[in-house]
Amino acid sequence: MKAVSALYRLLGDEARLRLLRVLSRERLNVTELTGVLGLAQSGVSRHLGLLKDAGLVAEERDGGFSYYRLAPALAGDDAALTALLRAQFEQASGEPSVRADEARLQEVLRVRKENFDRHAGPDTRDARQLVPGRSWAAWSRALGLLMPPLKVADLGCGEGYLTMEAARWASRVIAVDKSEAVLGRAKALARRRRVSNVIWKKGELEKLPMKDDAVDVAMLSQALHHAHDPGRAVAEAARVTAPGGRVLLLDLRAHQEEWVRSKLGDRRLGFDDAELRRMLVGAGLTDVRIGVGARKAGDPFTVLIAAGTKAAAKHTSTRRPKAQTRETHEAHEMR
Repeated sequence: MKAVSALYRLLGDEARLRLLRVLSRERLNVTELTGVLGLAQSGVSRHLGLLKDAGLVAEERDGGFSYYRLAPALAGDDAALTALLRAQFEQASGEPSVRADEARLQEVLRVRKENFDRHAGPDTRDARQLVPGRSWAAWSRALGLLMPPLKVADLGCGEGYLTMEAARWASRVIAVDKSEAVLGRAKALARRRRVSNVIWKKGELEKLPMKDDAVDVAMLSQALHHAHDPGRAVAEAARVTAPGGRVLLLDLRAHQEEWVRSKLGDRRLGFDDAELRRMLVGAGLTDVRIGVGARKAGDPFTVLIAAGTKAAAKHTSTRRPKAQTRETHEAHEMR
């Protein structure tokens, strides 16, 4: 009776039940569990230690990493405790916290799958895709070599990871974010990578600190759902794009995951295709195209890609107007 009492006291903790539910879906390491559960790494390690001591969780080494999974005692369908837990997990599947864990688990698995050289064990589900050295990052950089040296704006740049990638092929990148602290981390990343062709600006998406027609491409990657006024943000992106240039959006298709508001600060739960099209067309963009960029079965998030072209300026005179030259305009923007 003492053993049973101790076991049920151990299971009388929401975080440990969430951890067991996730491990019933996939084996994970501490870093991955931290990302899925949204808990401090020290807390995850402590819970794992207690569950391991109770014989509920097993640890195994693979490729220099420690992974955790349900212990064999819980893996069998004939175990009474297993049946009880699985019934509870099924009953709680619609709860917001559980849905949030599941969404983050799918994201962790997506990242793991793309990092083939690190997670190429014999138990990987899709072994056909395991090619040493294959990397989506490498492919994107290779495609970047085919791009002309365009001027690019990364609007809502965050900590600058996409900015760094664009800086590999762009002649200049203007990166804008509203957070001084986030921009500080992005600048530090640029210094570490010795990237010098980026201009950092603090500003809102709805009122960009940039001149008209300043760039060839304006990008909003997973930024639009943070905007107070998404339509105005798209119009601003079009304003700073030169005639003939393009506005590129990557954002989530409309979903029902309310937890992203409190956990991630999202203002909008994504956009439907027609809404994105209306915003792009309303901003004066033509040749608007919208498609799916990423989608996975069981994942509540679908990434949409949308793009539009800014119409070329209509010339009313054959004489060249007296205006700043391209060189002086770029020099002023660099300042």
